[in-house]
Amino acid sequence: MSLRSASMTAEPIGQDMRPESPTPRQTRRRLRVCHECDWLVALPPLRAKQTADCPRCGHTLATRHHHPAERSLALAIAALIALVLAVTFNFVSFEVSGVSNRIELPQTAATLIGFDQPLVAISVALTIMVLPAVYLAGVIWLHAGLVQRVTLPASRYIARALAHLHPWMMADVFIIGALVSLIKIAGLASVSLGISFWAYCCFAVLLLVTTQSIDRDWMWFSLAGEPLAPEGSRTGNLAAPQGLGGCPTCGLVNRLDGHGHGRCRRCGERLHARLPHSLQRTWALLFASAVAYIPANVLPIMTTTYLGNSDPQTIIGGVVELWQAGSIPVALVIFIASVLVPVGKLIALAWLCIAARHNAGYHPVTRTRLYRLTEFIGRWSMVDIFVVAILAALIRADALMTITPGPAALAFASVVVLTMLAAITFDPRLLWETPVPEPSDKEARHA
Repeated sequence: MSLRSASMTAEPIGQDMRPESPTPRQTRRRLRVCHECDWLVALPPLRAKQTADCPRCGHTLATRHHHPAERSLALAIAALIALVLAVTFNFVSFEVSGVSNRIELPQTAATLIGFDQPLVAISVALTIMVLPAVYLAGVIWLHAGLVQRVTLPASRYIARALAHLHPWMMADVFIIGALVSLIKIAGLASVSLGISFWAYCCFAVLLLVTTQSIDRDWMWFSLAGEPLAPEGSRTGNLAAPQGLGGCPTCGLVNRLDGHGHGRCRRCGERLHARLPHSLQRTWALLFASAVAYIPANVLPIMTTTYLGNSDPQTIIGGVVELWQAGSIPVALVIFIASVLVPVGKLIALAWLCIAARHNAGYHPVTRTRLYRLTEFIGRWSMVDIFVVAILAALIRADALMTITPGPAALAFASVVVLTMLAAITFDPRLLWETPVPEPSDKEARHA
C-alpha cells in the first residue's frame, strides 16, 4: 500500500495520525533523509506493524510496534537474565578415555589469554558477552524511563551508543560456532551440554528480538521531541543540494554548513553530506584486510595434539578434513563463513568503490542491495574464531588430547574486523551520484 506524503504531526504510538496539510512537496514535519540514497521524504502515518520505506532505494526509514517501551523493556530484561545464567553455570563438558573437562562461558575468552592470544580473547569477550550486556543495560535504562514517561539522566548519550554497538554483538554467530565445535569433537569424545549452553541459546534469540523491537523513531521522539526541519526543505529531492543532512542516529533532518558538515540538533551526532574520504578509507581497510587474509589461510588456525602427535590445521585443511569425515554440512558452513564470505566481501566492496568512483556498473538500486548484503554477512565470518575459542578451552586433556589456537586466529579475526570497518566507512550515497530515474511524488510506501 502506498501513501502520498503530506505534512503531519508525530503523535504517540497507537493513535491515528492525520495529515495537517495537503501539500506533498514542501513541509517541515516528520521529514527523513534516506541514509543510503540521500532522498528527502516525509513519513506517512504509521500504525503498529507498519514500516515506511524509501521510495527511491527501498531502505527502511521507520518501523512501528505495539507498546514499544514495554515490549523492549521486557525483552531486554529477559535477555539479560538469560546472559547472567549463561555465564554462571557450566557451558559444555566432554569426556574421553576417563579424562574429562568442563568449561564455563567466560573461559572461551579467558583461555585464549593463556595461549598468548590476548587480542583474540578480547574480541571474543566483547562480541559475545560484554557489548551485549552493555547494550541490554542501555535498553533497560532508556525504556524504564520511557515507561514511566520520564527521561532518565544520560538517556540521549545511551540512545546514541546503542546504534553504534549493534553491529558488533555476535551472540547468534557464537551459537553457530558452538554447534560446529560440538560436531567436530562428537566423534572423538562424549559431549554434554550444560545449563549455560541452553541459557545462551535463549539469550541469543532474545537479544535478536530485542534489537528488532526497538522503535528508534518513536524512542527519539519520546526522549527529545522532534524539532521542525529547516525552512525551505523540499521532499522528493536530494537532501545534500538543499544543504540538508539526516542524522544516522536519530533521523532528524538538520541544516549543514557550507562545507557539508554539522551536528544533529537533537542527539549531537556529527553529520556529513558525504562521509569524508570514504573511498580512500575503505580502500585502505580493504588492502589491510587482503594482506591479513594471506597469513590467515597459510598459517595454522589451530593445532590438535593427540597422544603426543601434533596436527596443525589451516582453515582450508579443516574444511577438507570435515568433508572427508562425512560432516559435509559443517564443512560447507566453515567454507562459506571463512572463505566465501571474506573473499566475496573484499571483491564486492572493491567493486562498489570502483562503481562509486567511476559511476559505472548496474543500476544504483542493484549496487545498494549488494552493499546491504556485504554489510550483513561480514560478521558471520567470526564463526571460525569462536570454534577455535571453544575447542581450545574445552579440549584440555593433558597428554591425551589438547587443542591450541594457532597464529592464523589473530590474522583471521583482523580480517573480520577490518572488513566490517570497511563496510561502515563506505558511504552508499556515493552509489547514487549518477543521474537515475527518480521516483514519483509518492514520498514513502509502508507495508
